[in-house]
Amino acid sequence: MSADLVHPGHLNILREAAKLGEVTVGLLTDTAIASYKRLPYMTFEERKTVVESLRDVHTVVAQETLDYVPNISSLRPDYVVHGDDWCVGVQAPTRQRVIDTLAAWGGKLVEVPYTQGVSSTKFNQALKEVGVLPGRRLGSLQRLLSAKPLLRFLEVHNGLTGAIVEHTHITTQQGPCEFDGMWCSSLTDSTARAKPDIELVDLSSRVRTIEEVFEVTTKPLIFDGDTGGLAEHFVFTVKTLERLGVSAVIIEDKTGLKKNSLLGTDVAQTQESIEIFCHKIHEGKRAQISQDFMIIARIESLILGHGQQDALQQAESYIRAGADAIMIHSRQKQPDEIFAFCEAYAKLPEQRPLVAVPSSYSHVTEEELRQKGISIVIYANHLLRSAYPAMKRTAESILRHRRAFEADKDIMSINDILALVPGTK
Repeated sequence: MSADLVHPGHLNILREAAKLGEVTVGLLTDTAIASYKRLPYMTFEERKTVVESLRDVHTVVAQETLDYVPNISSLRPDYVVHGDDWCVGVQAPTRQRVIDTLAAWGGKLVEVPYTQGVSSTKFNQALKEVGVLPGRRLGSLQRLLSAKPLLRFLEVHNGLTGAIVEHTHITTQQGPCEFDGMWCSSLTDSTARAKPDIELVDLSSRVRTIEEVFEVTTKPLIFDGDTGGLAEHFVFTVKTLERLGVSAVIIEDKTGLKKNSLLGTDVAQTQESIEIFCHKIHEGKRAQISQDFMIIARIESLILGHGQQDALQQAESYIRAGADAIMIHSRQKQPDEIFAFCEAYAKLPEQRPLVAVPSSYSHVTEEELRQKGISIVIYANHLLRSAYPAMKRTAESILRHRRAFEADKDIMSINDILALVPGTK
């Protein structure tokens, strides 16, 4: 069981199992669940407490994988009790392995008919519509980092893009696939307002974007904090973000008028001193209330042409100052310098999770990044960049044809757009 939501179907299976003897429940860990669907709302320990309190349960053991055989081989039960909904589909091979394993000592598989009218999917959908409290969302990033080898985050800049990240998923040969969370980019937040990306949009305006996104989502959000400003200002930013339920802030080690990093040395950009930036990290960590909020230090050494050794020195210093993760950035078309940094970083005596933003080296796969030690991949501006050309084409089509008919083939129908947001129809 995952038991994030215990419903009558679960209780029916437990009642039937209790008729056969003492019931041991294999409770799926966060890691096991995250391997095939989104992380459960409750932690493993919370779910374990719930299941242990159920009348028909004698013992709860951790189910570390989706394969039941290791636990069954260890426990050697007389019976394995399961719902009959796994006879066909992706779980059918798992079912057969259970039968084969039980046969070694004469154990039996007992299958309980699926309880009609009960759907965990519908219950989870209802929870999404209710929403999630700030504290629960805040801690979800650290839980994900513990449960999954690599996380994927996608840029959001309003409620609609938040809903896209929340609900978009596909089915692959490896199973379901979706985004783990959202990236609130200063570039796209500014550009969506037709403002330059120079820290012109103040925190109050950006907080409104976060609140708009949080109203329609449940996933964790990482906030682009630019340089973080003065240390005295950054402590208030940390408190504000933590109170909202933001999971992490990324600040970059530059000073002066902010310029986009992908401009590199084509414009004047100055790296902040290690001492000042470390002080900012330290003060931010002192200001936070919970252990869940993360401050991620973004290293600009490669962007500014300062080289690998400089980047490694910054990383070591920022970790000592309290950084919870390190973001390494590059504007090169090939990932060579990123990969070289990752290999050298892996040899440091103390490490934190690594974050990469493959905007310029976009041909590199997530699996390649994971193998190099990257824990979080951020797709930093792709929804806004894809939306603008489409909207511009529609505007030009209306001007050219003096009507909207020609644009209809490239845009959503009125019914589809109304159905997109719950409660519209």
